[in-house]
Amino acid sequence: MKNFKSHFWYNKRQRNGIFFLALIIVVLQIIYLYVDFSSNQIIDTTTNELLVFRNTIDSLKKIELEKRKPKIYPFNPNYITDYKGYKLGMTVDEIDRLHSYRKQNRFVNSKEEFQEITKVSDTLLAQMASYFKFPDWVVKRNKQKKLKKSFIVKKQLVEEPSSSLKTKLSTTNINKATQQDLETISGVGEVIAERIIKYRKKIQGFSYKEQLSEVWGVDKEVVNNILQIFSIKSKPIIQKTNVNTATFKEILKNPYIDYNLCKKIFEYRDEVAELQNISELKNIDGFPVDKYGRIVLYLEAK
Repeated sequence: MKNFKSHFWYNKRQRNGIFFLALIIVVLQIIYLYVDFSSNQIIDTTTNELLVFRNTIDSLKKIELEKRKPKIYPFNPNYITDYKGYKLGMTVDEIDRLHSYRKQNRFVNSKEEFQEITKVSDTLLAQMASYFKFPDWVVKRNKQKKLKKSFIVKKQLVEEPSSSLKTKLSTTNINKATQQDLETISGVGEVIAERIIKYRKKIQGFSYKEQLSEVWGVDKEVVNNILQIFSIKSKPIIQKTNVNTATFKEILKNPYIDYNLCKKIFEYRDEVAELQNISELKNIDGFPVDKYGRIVLYLEAK
């Protein structure tokens, strides 16, 4: 009998608990349906406090993005791998030239030698050279060579002050000028003249006078001095590559196309199957439109 009573009161308490729980749920539903929780207050997002907070957040985002960017540490260019070369902006041919040179158990000991072996552009060399780290004995030897060369040049200027003025020009066509012709220009010595001729060969001739500014070490004043005497008499005949049939390496040979741009060109070519007109290159996302005129000197769509 005692067990029956306790069981009865237990069931009664349980029923009461369920009733109160159901009652609470009904009350909450009524409040949700009939009470308006919305507010007509308009929050002003142009207040100084919010603007300052937003600017602070943007600044922190920029700092974080900068931190995430891969850092370049000083390195010996003799040990550039394929991957590192691509990251630095070198072409496949430029990397292959360096590796072929190293297979001969030979070392690059200056940025000038690096450019001579790899044939990298003056612009890319300027970006990379600041990170080059050669052994101390190499740096010391290079300094001694520069001092010796500087002494010789000064001695020649003292002994033969008017030697360059006596040289007669063989041509005033910048695309046919010899090293001796270029050395008659104020500010152009042996090294600069060699660079101009090497770069002229690389781009198959100057098509625009502005291309002279792309030669590493030639400043605006020297370019103006050159153009006072030399000019582009006729456009060079450049061998063009069919963008629809060319291989990846063939397009990479274009002096104005780096690895990333070449990759984008191939992705676009795969997307459209075939370029009907070379001007379609401008449709590529991130295409350097300012370089279009120079890029298409070497490309065509057939």
